[in-house]
Amino acid sequence: MTTQYGETFISIQKKQTQASQDAEKQPTAARPRLSAQDRFIDWFQSVAPYIHAFRGKVFVIAFGGEVVADGRFFHLTHDLNLLAALGVKLVLVHGSRPQIEAKLKAQKLRSRFAGKLRITDGPALEAAMEVAGKLRVQIEALLSMGLPNSPMAGAHIRVAGGNFVTARPIGVVDGVDLMHTGEVRKIDSVAIERRLKDDDLVVVPPLGYSPTGEVFNLAMGDVAAATAVALKADKLIFLMESAGVAGSRGELLRELTVREAQGLLSKGRVQSEEMQAYLPAAVRACEQGVGRTHLISGHLDDSLLLELFTHKGVGTLLTPDPIETLRHAKIDDIGGILRLLEPLEAEGILVKRSRDLLEMEIDRFWVLEHDRMIIGCAGLYPFSDERSGELAGLAVHPDFRGRGAGERLMAAIEKRARGLRLKQLFVLTTRTEHWFVERGFVETGVSALPQKKKELYNYQRRSVVLTKQL
Repeated sequence: MTTQYGETFISIQKKQTQASQDAEKQPTAARPRLSAQDRFIDWFQSVAPYIHAFRGKVFVIAFGGEVVADGRFFHLTHDLNLLAALGVKLVLVHGSRPQIEAKLKAQKLRSRFAGKLRITDGPALEAAMEVAGKLRVQIEALLSMGLPNSPMAGAHIRVAGGNFVTARPIGVVDGVDLMHTGEVRKIDSVAIERRLKDDDLVVVPPLGYSPTGEVFNLAMGDVAAATAVALKADKLIFLMESAGVAGSRGELLRELTVREAQGLLSKGRVQSEEMQAYLPAAVRACEQGVGRTHLISGHLDDSLLLELFTHKGVGTLLTPDPIETLRHAKIDDIGGILRLLEPLEAEGILVKRSRDLLEMEIDRFWVLEHDRMIIGCAGLYPFSDERSGELAGLAVHPDFRGRGAGERLMAAIEKRARGLRLKQLFVLTTRTEHWFVERGFVETGVSALPQKKKELYNYQRRSVVLTKQL
């Protein structure tokens, strides 16, 4: 069976790799450019799936006292206002370490720690309670803004708080009495959910209360994880000083499964003190039912929106299981595949084809799905009489290039071809021959094509023919 999918391609991005640029004949200036208005419409349409997915969902957002101390919470309120306007249910869990440190220093008192935990004596507890009250007022004041011609114009965010956290003392650890330092015993999820149902934004401080009326100073990460688990939150988001989890070479690890994160922790590969506190909390949350945990920088402008409304994100995403799936295409994938194909058709890289044809041939395609988005596709068109097959329509979204997506799609096609007892794969391309050569294909010529494909070869396009023996 033949097809008009005569050209194979790698990316929907206009800027190609250096090899592709060398092969590019059309001047850059001659390429069509999107206007600012078109770019805005394109972006706005791209975030629509997120808006639908997030409406009515519960997000727990945790941040240290540094975010308030250095004025970053002012800008964060703009992002929170937008999320609230989109129907997201928000719970904020804040820390208070720098404020407690400053308070004790002003009183000429020394902070004491046992490992990573503060030894909360009487003066430290007094400081923690005073600081929590002041932070609550500051947060409420900033969330109450509504100046015209500002991102908060028309905002009507109501803030709710309460004794939502029941705590108990940690006690003595390695011979050290931690005094009023506690751990979460229970989160009153029913009370919080009642406030969220009334469209309130809930603020939870790092303090807990016992049935006997005692107050305990708690670790912010533990409070955030426990709150997210109790609420069955869709997302737990940590705003941190660092960009996310770093790899062995210092690179940002954009995605981790729980198992991978546990491996990093057990092997001692998590060096920063901040990550040693937050990553275990993120792992616990995912293990106990939270769908996604994000660890992102609180210093990057609009990091919260960039993490939530782009597939690439700006930090580290932790999930219980891998979120990338390679599978056979279904009819419901037509829209996603077309979004990969159409930009290249518009540039003349590919011959225009109809949705109807793709629907008829959808069973020949494989797709790579990343968090419910189609980020890559490839098709196999067998010529069984000549034991040959065409690898066609290999495309990868630009945000995922260089991460092995193309190789995984090619491997799936090769496996399928071997299952059909084909002996050879071939591709036709005008731009990306170097990519295929680097992966075992050899430039041949039109004579190497199956007879039916030879009859359809377009000599005006002068596509390069590459083959690979299986």
